Amino acid sequence: MELKEERLSRAISAFSRRQILRLLVDKEMTVKEVAEKTGQSVSLASRHLKLLYDLGFLNVRKEFPNKFYSLKIKELKGLLDIYDKVISKI
Repeated sequence: MELKEERLSRAISAFSRRQILRLLVDKEMTVKEVAEKTGQSVSLASRHLKLLYDLGFLNVRKEFPNKFYSLKIKELKGLLDIYDKVISKI
């Protein structure tokens, strides 16, 4: 249980990763699309996506020359919504 909590904590601890998770709730995207939507460099977006994938929160579909990322755990949307509500009250 503790390991899973730690993985979740790492996934949502950074604003950039929460932003990426929100983008991937409704559709799959490439690294370039994520970078454009978040204002990050492709390199930084790629690192965040890799980490989220390695932690088990994303699916990857390869279609040469791109990789398409999507949210593996749809319940994250609800968690992020609750997170935003809590943050707004602090």
